[in-house]
Amino acid sequence: MAYCLRKGNNYLSNTKPDKMKQLSMALLFIAIFFTACVNRDENGSTDTSNTNFTKSETDSTRGDNPPDSSANQVSATPPDKTSMDFAMKAASGGMMEVEAGKLAQQNAKSDRVKSFGMMMVADHSKANDELKSIAAANNINIPTAMMPQHQKHIDLMTKMKGDAFDKHYIDMMVNDHVKDVDDFKKEANHTNNDAVKSFAAKTLPVLQMHLDSAKAIKSKK
Repeated sequence: MAYCLRKGNNYLSNTKPDKMKQLSMALLFIAIFFTACVNRDENGSTDTSNTNFTKSETDSTRGDNPPDSSANQVSATPPDKTSMDFAMKAASGGMMEVEAGKLAQQNAKSDRVKSFGMMMVADHSKANDELKSIAAANNINIPTAMMPQHQKHIDLMTKMKGDAFDKHYIDMMVNDHVKDVDDFKKEANHTNNDAVKSFAAKTLPVLQMHLDSAKAIKSKK
């Protein structure tokens, strides 16, 4: 190191003033550039790991968004007989609505009845799936097939077509949804199981809309 310094001093002493000035400017520029680079690294403005961390905090694929459904809601209170009976009847009735809606799309004469049947399949399939999730989360046994009281309607309508089908189906939809709206209102006001209660309250407006639509179709016949 001492040798280098001595050599450097000898070089500087032998350098002309103009060259000394140019050399001094070059050394000053290098020093400023080096200091700026060090400060940049310390601040982390070019640190790629820091950029990646920030992105991970806002990446929508992290799955931090809250679920859009109450299907997996678990109630702190075990369901009583009233809630269990409601869930069983709602599950069987929901399956009937889906199957009847499929028949309406095949056997009905009126396009309006066919469209109503399509709506029943979509809305009740969604509600059925949600009820299955709630039942599983809250240890509620629900049927996997329709009860006899619901299956008999499907068996009868399978043999019908045209105007006869339209009349029977819409009459049944009005009567059935009157009962459904009443049952769901009662369960929505029942204080035992919060999960089932929430399902009833959420589904009730949809059932009321179905009832209103069925009544409107019936009034035109």
